[in-house]
Amino acid sequence: MLPIISGRAAWVFTEHNFDIDLIVGVDNIKIKDVERLKEVCMKDYDPEFAKLVREGDVLVGGENFGYGHPHYPSFIALRALGINAVIAESFSPGFYRGETNNGFPLIECPGITNYVDRWDTLTLDWGSEQVTITPKNVTLPCSPIPKKIKDLIEYGGVMGFLRAQTQTEKT
Repeated sequence: MLPIISGRAAWVFTEHNFDIDLIVGVDNIKIKDVERLKEVCMKDYDPEFAKLVREGDVLVGGENFGYGHPHYPSFIALRALGINAVIAESFSPGFYRGETNNGFPLIECPGITNYVDRWDTLTLDWGSEQVTITPKNVTLPCSPIPKKIKDLIEYGGVMGFLRAQTQTEKT
């Protein structure tokens, strides 16, 4: 079953080509301790981010979100803080491939940064592939989400998907 994506916009990145390493800061890219990563997560944007974000929140991004080298510490920190998905105008291909292979929902929704403010509630309808911004009563179409990507998200990434396929073949 696909996860429910319904949460507050914990942050709205309106700039194009956002480098995800900036979420924890380039100086912190080699940190492996999850608690330390949570402490530095988004500190340059909002020093209170880690205290304000809650389970199920989402990030909103502009065009080519995830630009740069797809290092994982930023998203390790975001997942640990409860970020459930990123809904962006578009994604950098390397970042998109890496995070969807990890089973993390990355949803392309052209024009979304024109409508969302921080803390608005967003809900994704997997069936109609639309995002609703509750306080504004706006519904936007997403780019089509391929079945393969939905499968990776449903099974928690490549390893979960392969385990499920192996179990299916055995029965």
